[in-house]
Amino acid sequence: MVGCSGARQGRPPVRREVWRRFWELTRAGASVEAAAAGVGITPTPAWRQFRKAGGVNPRLKPPSGRYLSFEQRELIAVWAAEKAGVREIARRLGRSPSTVSRELVRNARFAVPAPSAPPGTRPSPRPYLASVAQARAEARGRRPKPGKLASNPRLARYVQDKLGGPSRWSPEQISATLARTYAHDKTMQVSHETIYQALYVQGRGGLRRELASCLRTGRAVRRPHRNPGQRRTRVPDELLISNRPAEAADRAVPGHWEGDLIIGADSGSAIGTLVERTTRYTMLLHLPGRHDAVAVRDAMSHAITTLPAHLWRSLTWDQGSEMVGAHTDIHLATGLPIYFCDPHSPWQRGTNENTNGLLRQYFPKSTDLSTHTEAHLNDVAAALNARPRKTLTWDTPAQALAKLLSGTNESRVATTP
Repeated sequence: MVGCSGARQGRPPVRREVWRRFWELTRAGASVEAAAAGVGITPTPAWRQFRKAGGVNPRLKPPSGRYLSFEQRELIAVWAAEKAGVREIARRLGRSPSTVSRELVRNARFAVPAPSAPPGTRPSPRPYLASVAQARAEARGRRPKPGKLASNPRLARYVQDKLGGPSRWSPEQISATLARTYAHDKTMQVSHETIYQALYVQGRGGLRRELASCLRTGRAVRRPHRNPGQRRTRVPDELLISNRPAEAADRAVPGHWEGDLIIGADSGSAIGTLVERTTRYTMLLHLPGRHDAVAVRDAMSHAITTLPAHLWRSLTWDQGSEMVGAHTDIHLATGLPIYFCDPHSPWQRGTNENTNGLLRQYFPKSTDLSTHTEAHLNDVAAALNARPRKTLTWDTPAQALAKLLSGTNESRVATTP
């Protein structure tokens, strides 16, 4: 194919409308390969587009009636090949003759004269092709404005400091805090989706791409969540979560905790995690050697003494051997009732599961967790408790706990994990 400039052109790119349908299929849950097959393209360009977008749906809008669609350009090509005049094509199409005339002139194709042709030979016209016209129209329509973070260095520095600094805030936490801190300065406000796109989407700019590793997942593209592994039941029915006090479910009464272990490389090390359901306040258990029932019992007994007794009403754990073997001793020593989730039901400890995901930023999988000192665990817990939370109406867990300890009812806490 030869263009009017004389430069050879490759195959026209995939149309915008095709990509829009592709992203609709992926958003509905189809794999990249299935979505590609659904719109009639091969997996190679589909994966290229998916990685370029960082897995972020660009939300391509369908063309408005103001512009010619690909189907209308196909009709123009057919009628032009039949030697229909501009006004006749416009009448059949229901468009202005000037629209059709501009379309034919703007997207005209010409053959380059052969090298042996006499000097001054003008290019000869070639038939109008809808695919070429559509590709040119879409290329002309790409006039992306610079991203807000790319054009505002001060805002970009703030976002980068919060993403990559020791606090490791999420984009949504950053966005909400900016809205509160700079309520009257729109230039210092940015949506969390804009931050994600600056990290994931090629060409958006404004943030260092390596900061994507500071996000919760640490991935360069967005991926669906995976289901955790399953465990078989090993506890009596009377200790299951169904017997936990009803007040623990609605989070109205503080003092109900969820706990688990995050495991290191080759299951050789671990860190205990405790999260209070009402305030999302987090405590970490130092397990430098073993992480069996005895070690967990001793660490739990120490942790319980650091907060008032009325803030320890119950603890919900999964069915790991470390707690199944220690719950009786902990209950006898502290009076804390301990309950266990149902088999294959990690969502029953949703707050703790979410917290463990946050902690993996500090304690990556397949690493030796025994190298972390108790002081370091306390620093990490403090950083987590200093993050504003949407479910706490952007208070921090430390602030929510402080309000409880001061005897006020000022904290407004949601009831979702």
